[in-house]
Amino acid sequence: CIFIMPTRLHHNRKKRGHVSAGHGRIGKHRCHPGGRGNAGGQHHHRILMDKYHPGYFGKVGMRHFHLKRGMSHCPTVNIDRLWSMMPEGVYEKCKADTNALAPVIDVTKLGYFKVLGKGSLPDIPIIVKARYFSKDAEKKIKATGGAVLLTA
Repeated sequence: CIFIMPTRLHHNRKKRGHVSAGHGRIGKHRCHPGGRGNAGGQHHHRILMDKYHPGYFGKVGMRHFHLKRGMSHCPTVNIDRLWSMMPEGVYEKCKADTNALAPVIDVTKLGYFKVLGKGSLPDIPIIVKARYFSKDAEKKIKATGGAVLLTA
């Protein structure tokens, strides 16, 4: 069910009677005079490639055989977000009762591997479990009376 345009609407009707139909007598309308596709990028189409696609040809950097991206996968979280990841009401309870047990937060269960030290913590002890800690994060957590626990 392809829609076929009637011949009278084709723009080619205007060129009837004109020998070369707008393609010139000398150059002639031949199949693929410049080559098909990206042919000639380093030869007769070099100016176009250099102008509009710089860096298209060649290589950059070193090859890494069998790259395993999981080895360098290490999502991070800052300490200023730790309390917001606690269940609702834990912060208010700990703030009201100073003798309460310090809450434990395991950031690996929340999808983070490393705890970084941006921001500040309220003066309430907190126990944080993670695979890695930055020096700043460790210092700030311990300054509130909390503890850091390394997990595998």
